Amino acid sequence: MRLTFRPPTRSWRHLGPAGLVLAALTCTLTPTPAAGAPAGPGGIHCPRLTLVRVPGAEHQRAACLSELTTAGTVTSGHTDPADWAGLTPKDLAVPSGVPGIQIDGYFPDTSTTNTNNGWNHDAQFVIRLPDRWNGGLVVAGTPGNREQYANDRAIADWVLSRGYAYAATDKGNTGLAFYRDGKKPGDAIAEWNDRLTQLTRAARATVARHYHRPPSRTLVTGMSNGGYLVRWQLENHPGLYDGGVDWEGTLWRSDGPTLLNFLPEALRNHPVYATGGEDADAARKALHSAGFPAGSEFLWPYHHKVYWDLTQRIYREELDPGFDGPTEAGTPFCAPGTPACDADYDYASRPGEVRRAVEKIALTGRIGKPLITLHGTLDVLLPIAQDSDVYARMVRRAGRDQLHRYYRIEGGTHTDALVDTYPEHLRPLTPCHRTAFTALENWLMAGHRPPASHTVPMPGRADPETLLNACPLETGGDAAHPSTTP
Repeated sequence: MRLTFRPPTRSWRHLGPAGLVLAALTCTLTPTPAAGAPAGPGGIHCPRLTLVRVPGAEHQRAACLSELTTAGTVTSGHTDPADWAGLTPKDLAVPSGVPGIQIDGYFPDTSTTNTNNGWNHDAQFVIRLPDRWNGGLVVAGTPGNREQYANDRAIADWVLSRGYAYAATDKGNTGLAFYRDGKKPGDAIAEWNDRLTQLTRAARATVARHYHRPPSRTLVTGMSNGGYLVRWQLENHPGLYDGGVDWEGTLWRSDGPTLLNFLPEALRNHPVYATGGEDADAARKALHSAGFPAGSEFLWPYHHKVYWDLTQRIYREELDPGFDGPTEAGTPFCAPGTPACDADYDYASRPGEVRRAVEKIALTGRIGKPLITLHGTLDVLLPIAQDSDVYARMVRRAGRDQLHRYYRIEGGTHTDALVDTYPEHLRPLTPCHRTAFTALENWLMAGHRPPASHTVPMPGRADPETLLNACPLETGGDAAHPSTTP
């Protein structure tokens, strides 16, 4: 549900057997003087850390850890690998050597889709405070409908190793039935934005009290739905942040395009294309016209089976529940012509109330702080021509293009785990995100403007190991891609 505030009432609960093992290193959060306290066993500095109460949290728990990255938190039980499964390449290096404090907790909420930590409570968050702090804070929302640990391998590990404090939220509702949250269409997604704002304010205050000074810079980043949150925050609350990196963010705008425009096209045409026959070529061209790029055909079967149908149905249910009446989230893989089939969904013909639901979560392009966007050219969940190309034009039309850099990554797709399946066709976006993040740092701290927006080409002879560890943005020329112009 949307944010409501009430006094803390819940007592904290253990993780279970794993929590008992960690009991000696676990503390409830009460202000504790830190001056002059010695380091704990193994160099863990728990006795020195001021365990401050996270403002607004209903419940919280802190643990002093010898390792804040997934090199240690998988074993200690302070992350959930299921949250980040499938988002990164299998051979992505995991940094280590980051001791510090982890705070897990939740803000007041009435929905209960998130079962992490045994809490059955939404609006969960994680805040990590490294011993060796560089002065910065990175805040993230999660991709898809995942929980607060979803960015741990793709984002948190790396920024923690660079000395940043890190905070992430589950966005206030999780899982495939997230649309049940909220009273009106669009409320569940609108809560995502509110929850990231809430966490940012709380994390900034927590960092300031813990390190005895406010963060020198607060950066927001995320992928997919998390990238959408980056865009929305920099449009609506730019004063909270110094800048952001948007990793293939979802585009919402009341007049389209949105996924409710192009996914029905995929559901109608892909079965015809896959069957073959005299109509297959026309179906393939229809998919291209809907935004699915030529050359991405090898990715279509997987996305039809795993992503397209499910994504269309659950987001349509969130924004247009009246389309299928009392049926919840449609009929999986229904054939066109079936009553209330999402393959026949036509956003343009739907009542005005549907556009009003989208409008409450819509983007404008009016960013107020520097933003770097990156998006893979072979993304077939959020096709680049129907998403980030459009958003770049929106930013330009809003007169904010001097605050924006947009890099189209040739050979990138929506989830990096697919690189392991198709290494001959795809490149991972994780190293491109890291390069973009570094470029944002240089932009903000040294005044070095990043390269002009352009398409970053796939290196002709790069081996998978090189692509996994490097993604220079300087290559590919300086001109913006034609599709980003007004």
